[in-house]
Amino acid sequence: MASETLNFPSISRTFLERRLPPEDQTGLDGSPYPFTTVTFATSLDSQLALSPGTQTVLSGPQSKAMTHYLRSRHDAILIGVGTSIADNPGLNCRIQGVGGYGSEGLDGQPRPIILDPQARWDFSENHKIFQLARKGKGRAPYIITVLANPPTEKSIILEKAGGKFITLASPENKSSKLVWTDILKALSSEGLRSVMIEGGASVINSLLVPEYFSVINSVIVTIAPTWLGEGGVVVSPPRRTEGGRAISAARLRHVQWHPFGEDVVLCGDFKE
Repeated sequence: MASETLNFPSISRTFLERRLPPEDQTGLDGSPYPFTTVTFATSLDSQLALSPGTQTVLSGPQSKAMTHYLRSRHDAILIGVGTSIADNPGLNCRIQGVGGYGSEGLDGQPRPIILDPQARWDFSENHKIFQLARKGKGRAPYIITVLANPPTEKSIILEKAGGKFITLASPENKSSKLVWTDILKALSSEGLRSVMIEGGASVINSLLVPEYFSVINSVIVTIAPTWLGEGGVVVSPPRRTEGGRAISAARLRHVQWHPFGEDVVLCGDFKE
């Protein structure tokens, strides 16, 4: 287990503090939405992966430990179904001292949330996320779907591990994506007061649009010193126009840059 455990020293945490939900999250109970952090690692050409479905390591060891520390500070961690299928992720926290990595229980372990409108993730009890839950090193996922009756076999696996399906109303346009405000309200109703949205690209791109800026509390991006080249999976929100002219899709405010090993960490928000 020692090789799995990550350390993130206190001196490295200071610059992140104002970007994170408070340690005592009871103060967030008055909002209809959880404290929402968007975070991901990208290349110099704004790509998350070499190609769809290809695992691509971008973060160095220090920024990887930072990501796990961020997980420890959020009630939930959210990804899309495409990332679940491609990466078979654990979606847990391995920082020394959290539940399963130095302490009892599951304190510091976020609840994994998978956006899977059509319940197409073909998981089994042998997937990494369920193995970690059985070992007391993570939590079972909640899967957000639009299906009124998700597959029974999958429901059994989820409930046995301590997870479940959450059914949201299907959008009027069957081809459209779920509405983020509905997703976030659903998480809040489950008692999840903070959520860390990690990806993949389609999830991030759908959130980085003006109608959702008000529900994003923080953006934390790790930038690796590498170009992945043409054909990769790109973080690039939809193009916007104003008066018939193209304008920036999104721009962060209150920006700070922090060198971190060979990487650079960018922190910002959309607040006025």
